[in-house]
Amino acid sequence: MSKLAVIALGGNALLRDNQEGTIEEQEQNTTETLENIIFLLREGYDLVLTHGNGPQVGNILMRNDAGEQLYGIARMPLDICVADSQGGIGYMIERMLHNRLRSHGIQRKVVTLVTEVLVDPGDKAFEQPEKRIGKIYSKEEADLLSNKKGWVFKKEVKEDMSGWRRVVPSPQPKRVMNAEIVEELARRGHVVIAVGGGGIPVYFDKEGMIRTTEAVIDKDLASSLLASAIGADEFYILTDVPYVYLNYKKKDQQIVEFLDRADALRYLRQGMFGKGNMAPKIQAAVNFVENGGEKSVITEATKLEDKKYGTKITLHYDDNH
Repeated sequence: MSKLAVIALGGNALLRDNQEGTIEEQEQNTTETLENIIFLLREGYDLVLTHGNGPQVGNILMRNDAGEQLYGIARMPLDICVADSQGGIGYMIERMLHNRLRSHGIQRKVVTLVTEVLVDPGDKAFEQPEKRIGKIYSKEEADLLSNKKGWVFKKEVKEDMSGWRRVVPSPQPKRVMNAEIVEELARRGHVVIAVGGGGIPVYFDKEGMIRTTEAVIDKDLASSLLASAIGADEFYILTDVPYVYLNYKKKDQQIVEFLDRADALRYLRQGMFGKGNMAPKIQAAVNFVENGGEKSVITEATKLEDKKYGTKITLHYDDNH
């Protein structure tokens, strides 16, 4: 049986911080990122791709705002916006990958699945919303929306602006819906794009009906959960740095090339990794190896093929050598 890998594409794989976000920019970024996974297909891997949606869903939410304020167009809830981003980004990845495969003479089908992910409505995250989404509002606008819609806001300070930004819960993913279909398609050699933006958070009510919630799920945690559910051998997280670092951007910054579960968890407890950046990636990588995965790799997309780059996380150090 071919090896199965799940590759989580980070936000910079699709849209860079210094860009406007045009479709031409996103297609170019996506093409460059996908070029770096071709070697895995040549080596016979079956692949599942996941992706972030932070900038894109933020833009969708701002279009929501503009449509409601200027034209009275009904605002869509967050779950629909996440679904919209899954479809749009998935389509873009699917089309760009098809073109890269054709250029390399590789025969693979590519399919995108709009993916729901089960969460626990009793998750403590619903009591403490922290995930920032959408645009920055003035205090007056934030107060108005808070009173009208019950939204929660937190102060946001950036280099070029400050104001108030909506925050929503980010509950833990519990189960990826239709994971068995993802595995079936991937094991047949098709490249599957799933769990976009962490998936659409849903839950079952007392009658067994699927209900939605105004929340977002961490993309890397959901991708790790999917990787475990489908019995993947390897899990790759592509980000904007070639390695994981201890004391990142400090004088005593240190590259970490190999981590076992125990040390990774120890560093997490010590706060060595950014809470909103690298920490969820480390936790996702650890979750995967704890649930039977061979290894997780965190690296930058262009460094993926060069095995000397990337932080490799395994259950035990011996597994790395």
